[in-house]
Amino acid sequence: MKFIVKMHPEISIKSRSVRIRFTKILESNIKNVLRKVDEKAWVQKQWDCVEARVSDDKREIAIERLQCIPGVTSFAEVQQSPFVSFDETCEKILSIYASQIEHKSFCVRVRRRGKHDFTSKDLEQYVGGALNQKVESARVQLKKPEVEINLEVANDQLFLIGTRYKGLGGFPIATQDETISLISGGFDSGVASFLTMRRGIKTHFLFFNLGGAAHEIGVKQVSYFLWAKYGISHRVKFISVDFQPVVAEILETIDSGLMGVVLKRMMLRAASLVAERMNIKAVVTGEALGQVSSQTLSNLSLIDKVTDTLVVRPLVTMDKQDIIDLARQIGTEDFAKTMPEYCGVISQRPNIAAPEHKVLAAEDCFHMPLIEQVVDEAKVYDIRQLKTETQEVVSEVESLTEVAENQVIIDVRSVEEEELEPLDIENVEVLHIPFFKLATQFPDLQQDKEYLLYCKKGVMSRLQALYLIEQGYKNVKLFQPV
Repeated sequence: MKFIVKMHPEISIKSRSVRIRFTKILESNIKNVLRKVDEKAWVQKQWDCVEARVSDDKREIAIERLQCIPGVTSFAEVQQSPFVSFDETCEKILSIYASQIEHKSFCVRVRRRGKHDFTSKDLEQYVGGALNQKVESARVQLKKPEVEINLEVANDQLFLIGTRYKGLGGFPIATQDETISLISGGFDSGVASFLTMRRGIKTHFLFFNLGGAAHEIGVKQVSYFLWAKYGISHRVKFISVDFQPVVAEILETIDSGLMGVVLKRMMLRAASLVAERMNIKAVVTGEALGQVSSQTLSNLSLIDKVTDTLVVRPLVTMDKQDIIDLARQIGTEDFAKTMPEYCGVISQRPNIAAPEHKVLAAEDCFHMPLIEQVVDEAKVYDIRQLKTETQEVVSEVESLTEVAENQVIIDVRSVEEEELEPLDIENVEVLHIPFFKLATQFPDLQQDKEYLLYCKKGVMSRLQALYLIEQGYKNVKLFQPV
């Protein structure tokens, strides 16, 4: 099965040298992708297209893969058969196009390669005349016809250009510099990562883990999915940074109204450090203007001041619904729906225009060497490693609605949350241990009792319970009152 692949129109208006370079990269990318489908796949660049061939039994998966390669604006399926005569060619075309050209204008275009005793125009006129006679309602129109029938005769082979498919568009990956995308698994970061890949940027994934192993496995799944579907032509890295110590330090030292902005500034500091070590000049975030308190123009400007690294925000002017719609189109919606928003546990009364002098004064109390420490301890994966890791099964945690004898509730909410809505249940012991202190304080509790973890949304309590279970504690469950 043969395909003729058309490049994104922006490539065709580049200078000759740039166009040749982009086309060569696209040829290489298509070859890398199709060779994973069919090791005998053949790919060859032309001036205005790229030709590809795969085995007939690999047709469907090849079509699926070609639709997801950045730089491909469209491609057509080509049927190949021996070229015998003009009459036999007409019969084949009639069987396919007779119904398509009824009551429509059409024309026949022929490309020819090799030595023949006829010209391309001869075959065009012969086939066009035959179709015009056999389909009375059709009419020949050479300029802007409703149906264009494309044939190619290469030596003794006939290629009939059939179904056309829409591609992804954009630029071929690796025609632009590399970047690191801050991935959280939600709607925004997944779409932002896709858009940079579509624009030809080799995109690595950087994950700041705020929720333990369960959170990490979910984000690995999203990252691997995006890479395998849209960026598999190039190897990239997935970097996981345990950011829980940073969150704990922020909750201990930073005023509540500034926590969101300070957290983003700390993330950007760490991302810039990772980018510097990888010799990458830009980082990508999924921030959209005005979506949350830290994403006002004032706060974004303040966040960016902590780094000289370019911060790319592909979604900055997009509406949330448009982002969700695009997530649905690219296949990340189902992942995002089940991914909780961890940053929301940081600040209860966020400041939409954090005063810079207050932020700087607050950060003076922060132990800055902690940023370099968590980056030093980051886990770096070849993206291909995630195929097996994303198949890990995360243990479920039993959830109870009532408290029995010898059970103690641990309220893991922040101090501020707990003070606003205290959890008071008659005849039940309730301990308040903020989630960022639980890992260190839990071993000191009486281990002959069973502990039920509680938070209002059930997100952080579940993650902390999973973490404790992973550490070998069997006396942990969840409390979710009706």
